Amino acid sequence: MIEHIVLFKWQEDTSIEKITEALNALKALKDKIPGIVDLSCGKNFSERNQGFQHALMVRFNDQTSLDNYFPHPEHQEVVKNYIRPILADILSIDYEHH
Repeated sequence: MIEHIVLFKWQEDTSIEKITEALNALKALKDKIPGIVDLSCGKNFSERNQGFQHALMVRFNDQTSLDNYFPHPEHQEVVKNYIRPILADILSIDYEHH
């Protein structure tokens, strides 16, 4: 299994509505992109968050599925229309576990 974890830091003036739209668009990818085993996202409540407000976790069966996820048109549309316009910073982690 491959775990893809993304942490989001939004621009300071971003409305709750825009953040909610972005998270809902991310959640919808689960049923739109082949190879996604599980997908969840939510508000980061850790005291050690370093300003990262929300997280996304996507689980894939294999590296090929992860590689196909990034360029997929549905993913690119969400990034372009919902994430980039409100994004201040991002951190991504990918790892394999058995």
